[in-house]
Amino acid sequence: MAIATDADTTSPVAEVCRAAKAAAAPLAALDTRVKDAALYAIADALVERAPEILEANQRDLEAGRENEIGSALLDRLALDRTRIAAIADGARTIAALPDPVGETLDGHRLPSGVDVRRVRVPFGVVGVIYEARPNVTIDAAALCLKSGNAIVLRGSSTATHSNAVLAAIASEAAIQAGVPAGAIQLLAGGGREELAELATQDGVVDLIFPRGGEGLKNALKAVATVPVIYAASGNCHVYVDADADLDAAEAIALNAKVHRPGVCNAAETLLVHAEVAPAFLPRVLRTLCTVGVELRCDERAAAHARDHEGAIPVVPASEEDWATEYLDLILAVKVVDSAEEAIGHVNRYGSGHSEAVVTEDLGVARAFQLGVDAACVYVNASTRFTDGGEFGMGAEIGNSTQKLHARGPIGLRELCTFKYLIEGTGQVRI
Repeated sequence: MAIATDADTTSPVAEVCRAAKAAAAPLAALDTRVKDAALYAIADALVERAPEILEANQRDLEAGRENEIGSALLDRLALDRTRIAAIADGARTIAALPDPVGETLDGHRLPSGVDVRRVRVPFGVVGVIYEARPNVTIDAAALCLKSGNAIVLRGSSTATHSNAVLAAIASEAAIQAGVPAGAIQLLAGGGREELAELATQDGVVDLIFPRGGEGLKNALKAVATVPVIYAASGNCHVYVDADADLDAAEAIALNAKVHRPGVCNAAETLLVHAEVAPAFLPRVLRTLCTVGVELRCDERAAAHARDHEGAIPVVPASEEDWATEYLDLILAVKVVDSAEEAIGHVNRYGSGHSEAVVTEDLGVARAFQLGVDAACVYVNASTRFTDGGEFGMGAEIGNSTQKLHARGPIGLRELCTFKYLIEGTGQVRI
């Protein structure tokens, strides 16, 4: 069934989408001060109603444990007062950002004297499909509200209770602050049929952002008639070059893999130049093993694990491992003979999300930046920084690995399209 967050009645997917469509035009014209006041009201309401949120989240966590969804998904799902406060702070940060709506991108005067300006405008109705993470409910709603878009949220059954409470709180607070009713909508309880119906709301829903794995992506590709920007998987790499600072390389590899292994910007493969492999691999593999990482190594990397005093347990890597997004404490490890080989491996197996090189050689750093085809390319820093909040966007709808319209973290500006405004004084074309 579909749940409209501003009413306690069920309605079909089409009706929920039409309600969002009706709110889209007045929302697009809403004054920035009203939108910001709504975001601050949402943030305050989240903190005030934290016990209600935590109770709902506990129900989802209990169901998740019973269904054995795994530690990574449970971590994504879990809320506590600290995380709720962080979600509220994200809404406040978005409120403090410049309003993109109406921003002039460029302009010029034609020889005829006609003035042409290109300005940002909202898409209209944005659908966001996401899995497991209840924080996305607020992040996405806040970004859409500030960018003047009505939103239709479609979370997973894993977070049913958490999403329902969070969406209701956001909708109620926003309406009280002057946002049109219907601007924040939630779909919940449906299966693939509901997903297909949302993805085919031509003329009502303007754009869909899915956040999830390849299964969700493929399901949408099979049915979607509404434009889709995929916040796709992250098969991310860290390459340790021959001229790397090995202390920095160890810290970056450890952070990229274990800081939050269940997220899309976590590293899944470690590439190490053959010249530093004897010095680097025994130490970094030992450190990773100590914190519980399963190591899947090619033969050359495995040899360094065996040669180390007190052999480090590793598993032989398969071809499939290089292409796998584990979202878990598992890391593929490979020795390469050059930066060119590393770049080739990344481009062959990577998903175009986030890639990192650790090197003191400016030429290698530049070659990696230019040669790697990914949304975010790092030099001497962890892939874990790929995030709308870290990039100063307040939050993000997701991270796009596509190249058209939006790439990387999708924030306020990426939630806008543009229109041309043309002004004359009576000119006609001759």
